[in-house]
Amino acid sequence: MHIPDGYLSPATVVVSYLVVTPLWVYGFKRLKAALNEETLPLIGALTALSFVVMMFNIPIPGGTSGHAVGAALIAILFDPWIAAIAVSLVLFIQAAVFADGGISSLAVNSLGMAFGGAFSGYYLFKFFKKKSYAPFVAGWGAAVVSSVIIALALGIQPLFWTEGGKPLYFPFDLSITFPALVGEHMLIFGVVEGLFTLFAYRFLTKKEAA
Repeated sequence: MHIPDGYLSPATVVVSYLVVTPLWVYGFKRLKAALNEETLPLIGALTALSFVVMMFNIPIPGGTSGHAVGAALIAILFDPWIAAIAVSLVLFIQAAVFADGGISSLAVNSLGMAFGGAFSGYYLFKFFKKKSYAPFVAGWGAAVVSSVIIALALGIQPLFWTEGGKPLYFPFDLSITFPALVGEHMLIFGVVEGLFTLFAYRFLTKKEAA
């Protein structure tokens, strides 16, 4: 789901950074307050795991890719704010070091995969908490919500920013981005994210209980 540089209009970039910056600031405060000798190793390990699973990008129609994220897992084990910051840091490293995603699109990518995924996964898990499949639903829902945000950000580009009838930035509108991104994540990548979240959550909570 990484959006690279050049796909978003300057207006989209500015607005997305204005929206996400105060969220980052508050999230960093929550993360700082949560860090201690017990939580630091696990948060670090889960953030590294998120980095690894996001490196396995599978190209899909509509101009982007699909992959697991791990935001829901961190959110339900700790806190959605901590998860959002952890995934945002992963997205920054991937964009700055590996050119996976872009710096100009970092805010939109963070709003989708980090904040959208973390908070939707967290509240879905709380809603289904008494069910054994709650972690799966959290992971699946997080992937789908993330894909909706990314599809919306991409799909509005040719609707507002054109010249001579030709798109200036991302060329495909919502009629392409929603089926391509959201459909693929509902049927494939959301299931992968759900299974990943389910098994990782069971493994980690079983280990803690032991």
